Amino acid sequence: MTENPQPFEGIPLIAPSSTDHPQYDAIVEACRSVFDPEIPVNIYDLGLIYTIDIDAENAVKIVMTLTAPGCPVAGEMPGWVAEAVEPLAGIKQVDVELTWEPPWGMDMMSDEARLELGFM
Repeated sequence: MTENPQPFEGIPLIAPSSTDHPQYDAIVEACRSVFDPEIPVNIYDLGLIYTIDIDAENAVKIVMTLTAPGCPVAGEMPGWVAEAVEPLAGIKQVDVELTWEPPWGMDMMSDEARLELGFM
């Protein structure tokens, strides 16, 4: 007789994004305009953007990571993301938080990124 495994409990490693917010798609496109200078794919399709949280006042909080903690643009890339999103119409403010949990992995890339980088 097999036992049913218990469901996972607790807080997810990556918080869900505000995908139903009217500004979400525009913010995703703004994030797609930012590239890691060492990789010819935008940071959104690389899977570096974990969460896009947009509140009722159109304040945006983006949680992102980098491909490696030693990334030479670690200090600059969150600012690039904020600069890409802030000019969007109706956005009140943008806060970008850098996290290392969970660590980025190649499995986080979109199919488009995998194709571009020759992994498909």
